[in-house]
Amino acid sequence: MLTNRFTALFSGLLYLTILTLPSISSADVERLQPEPDQGSTAREIVGKLEMLHYNKLKLGNDMSGQLWDKYIDALDPTKSYFLASDISEFRDHRTLLDDELRKGEIKTGFAIYNRYRLRVTDRLTNIVSQLEQGLPTFDFTRNESLLLDREESQWPTSISEADELWRKRLKSSVLNLRLTGKTDDEIRDLLTRRYHGQLKRVEQQNSDDVFELYMNSLTQLYDPHSNYLSPRSLENFNMSMSLSLEGIGAVLQLEDEYTKVARLVAGGPADRSGKIKPNDKIVAVGQDKEGEMVDVIGWRLDDVVDLIRGSAGTYVRLETVPAGGDGSHRTVLIKRSKVKLEDQAAKKATFEFSNGDKIYKVGVINLPTFYIDFEAYRRRDPNYKSTTRDVARLLNELQEEGVDGVVLDLRNNGGGSLQEATMLTDLFIDQGPVVQIRHANEQISRHNRSRSRAMYRGPLIVLINRLSASASEIFAGAIQDYNRGLVVGSKSFGKGTVQTMAPLKDGQLKITQSKFYRVSGDSTQHAGITPDILMPQLIDADSVGESAYDTALPWDRIHSVPHAKYFNLKTLIPNLISKHNQRTTTNPDFVYLRDHFRFEEDRADRKLISLNETTRETERQNVNHELLAMENRRRSAKGLEPYVDFEAFEKSESEDVATVGGPVEITLEDDPILSETGYIMADFIGLYNKMSKTPPQVANF
Repeated sequence: MLTNRFTALFSGLLYLTILTLPSISSADVERLQPEPDQGSTAREIVGKLEMLHYNKLKLGNDMSGQLWDKYIDALDPTKSYFLASDISEFRDHRTLLDDELRKGEIKTGFAIYNRYRLRVTDRLTNIVSQLEQGLPTFDFTRNESLLLDREESQWPTSISEADELWRKRLKSSVLNLRLTGKTDDEIRDLLTRRYHGQLKRVEQQNSDDVFELYMNSLTQLYDPHSNYLSPRSLENFNMSMSLSLEGIGAVLQLEDEYTKVARLVAGGPADRSGKIKPNDKIVAVGQDKEGEMVDVIGWRLDDVVDLIRGSAGTYVRLETVPAGGDGSHRTVLIKRSKVKLEDQAAKKATFEFSNGDKIYKVGVINLPTFYIDFEAYRRRDPNYKSTTRDVARLLNELQEEGVDGVVLDLRNNGGGSLQEATMLTDLFIDQGPVVQIRHANEQISRHNRSRSRAMYRGPLIVLINRLSASASEIFAGAIQDYNRGLVVGSKSFGKGTVQTMAPLKDGQLKITQSKFYRVSGDSTQHAGITPDILMPQLIDADSVGESAYDTALPWDRIHSVPHAKYFNLKTLIPNLISKHNQRTTTNPDFVYLRDHFRFEEDRADRKLISLNETTRETERQNVNHELLAMENRRRSAKGLEPYVDFEAFEKSESEDVATVGGPVEITLEDDPILSETGYIMADFIGLYNKMSKTPPQVANF
């Protein structure tokens, strides 16, 4: 008891020491000023958004308030730097930003940023000074907690209240590192470098950075896919579109102080590794196999990207915090590579499945993206590669092999060429419309297929998941609307908008100008495609997908267009669902998927994180125990040897090294979703053969 009281007293003295460190005055921090041309660029951006954006929103007092909120949140999303007095001071400008921007004035945006810069510099300088004196001694036996999501919290009303928040934040950082096994000296060194690096990056920010952030706070009010690209960002965007720089093949985004994996590029090194997943957080990056790990918490996104990029054939190590885990870190070694067209090309495999009466041969075509070699196409190279050409070739080969049905796997396919999505539909339906596009001027254009007769007329299933987006949704929606085949899996992403690049005097504006609609009239935007037969998933739809964006354009519908209905699938689906449920209710892999998803959902609902070391260690052990129990229940049910402890399980999960070299093979091993889709196809084939004798009916639905 005496020891605990002494520790608490020492912590209190430390708290007072932090308070009495000298604050930095505004004269000590450089104030950034707008560049001469930025005002006119801001005025140009406002004009193009109002004139060209699909929403046709006019910037007025209401949007001015929303811009103020968005900008403050972009600067300080955790409400850790600004004080309530700062917010109150700038609140008077809340309804004036629209008038200022129309006149080309951006001084308020810079004034708010400069106050933020002052608060950040003051805070980080104090923390670095404290760490340089030694690692603070915290009482990890004290029962206190840190709020994980401060979105609904109030701003600190005083320096002392802000100090208490930062005491807990620093204590949490120290505890997180203690739980990874780091020594006090290692923790002090790492945190000193982390906060010093954050301070240095704030000092390096210039007026272009401030202007881009301010303008993107405006564009994001229109929709999440409209962005202002400064000259530097435009260069990065062009390089990512041409894939001229090598890296890991992942799309990254910032979330608070963390770099988060938004999605993986199909066929890229990260995708091949199987160790990097959407929503994973990257906390450190190391060069080659033995290079020092550089802490990247609090870094600018483009700086993290620069650190990950490198020459093809070289290695990079990523220290990640896997989404939904116990908070422990994992290090993944990845060999950098340029994502080649052949790595993203369609590939096939055949498997046999039984419906209980008969064994059927099922062909599977995996399609990671909708691609076309534009350069070869423009050269009129007769052998140019494209999605449709490759799938047509694979379909011919599968039919020669005598398959009874085809599964087209579009999981994790984030889209690509609209032309290829519509042309691919040509292979499966007869002549008719495929997709409707409504433009900002309210005109509607339609993409029709051109073949008079489908190339493949047999049983078809389209397999999708939450990461199937854009062109994938157009194709799956057309197959579903025509009743040409079944759509199986989990609800898709919901990306149903089209962006174009509008040139500016300084940089470019990526702006949403159109929306996709199915032939049924339903938009793919926001709602995505709902499968006929739903499968469990491990991707949280609340945090991944179009509906996760607060300014995403809404779902709506327009008039349908006449289109054929090939089969009356509605009469078959209940029977297929019943058979599917009978198989998967006790299937070990599906039991595991459902249990794992519920487990992650429960953990995602946590509001507080304990700062008591014993409590955290107990929580970590409980998480590990539950993960091990779920895995061992699955293994035992499948006749496999259970893991003796969590360390053995963890080792099996992380012992592989991510490498590159040739397309990933299609396999049923560790893919229960694809395997079950094969059994659904076996059930479907017999019913399909009876229906296929009835010609398609054309109707206007």
